[in-house]
Amino acid sequence: MNKRNPTPNMHGHKARKRFGQNFLHDPYIIGKIVSSIHPKESDCLVEIGPGMGALTEPLLEATGKLQVVELDRDLIPILRTKFFNYPNFRIHEGDAMKFDFTTLLEPGQKLRIVGNLPYNISTPLIFHLLSYHARVDDMHFMLQKEVVERLAAAPGSSDYGRLGIMAQYYCRVEPLFIVGPGSFNPPPKVDSAIVRLRPYEQLPIEAKSVATLQQVVREAFSMRRKTIRNTMRNLISAEQLEALGIDTSLRPEVLTLEQYVRIADAVFAERQVEPEESMDGTE
Repeated sequence: MNKRNPTPNMHGHKARKRFGQNFLHDPYIIGKIVSSIHPKESDCLVEIGPGMGALTEPLLEATGKLQVVELDRDLIPILRTKFFNYPNFRIHEGDAMKFDFTTLLEPGQKLRIVGNLPYNISTPLIFHLLSYHARVDDMHFMLQKEVVERLAAAPGSSDYGRLGIMAQYYCRVEPLFIVGPGSFNPPPKVDSAIVRLRPYEQLPIEAKSVATLQQVVREAFSMRRKTIRNTMRNLISAEQLEALGIDTSLRPEVLTLEQYVRIADAVFAERQVEPEESMDGTE
């Protein structure tokens, strides 16, 4: 694999800051990521932001087929040239934030999604991908280490917030290992980490309205230093919270996912009917 890995300056292409590009080039880390993914020939595998193909190559070698979503049009001819001998390699030029991943589904299969996600859009992109949870088998992402910590955070942690709550609502979140800046070109100023997200076949806790849960969590963490009594007052009264068994003197990061679902269900019941809204990544 080492000999075939693309060099960072292949074809003179330079990483673009506006696309948040940091190209992976460390063969040891690439091998470790591929081992974690454990790709199989039968997989419906999708890679987001293949860059210059550092992960693409071993994934194609393992499966013989791969679909990729790439925004940088200058990289597309490089990828086409590099992988011309794989007839089942498909490139979709577009923005993963707006891409409809259901178009990549094959009959009777779920998607397996992988990617070295740009740090500047990783949070909203994860929210977008979570909206496909029912059609996804698993997701393996390279992210800024802090984002992985937020995804996996437990109640009571300073990293716990909206991203972690919504990710854990839909998925088992498993941080795998840390990747240092030297594995990339150009090296980022922060550590990265690999995380596995595995959507539940059946949600262990199910809200009556995901849109309401989203709103409740967003409202709660809009002022995370204040108590739930204060942050939630526009949605639910202190008396109603107490009736749900919620201590209103607690701060938002202390409440569990189950408690947030309980609050959201109460808010939803009071409204009776509310149209669902799509997930977005605003914090």
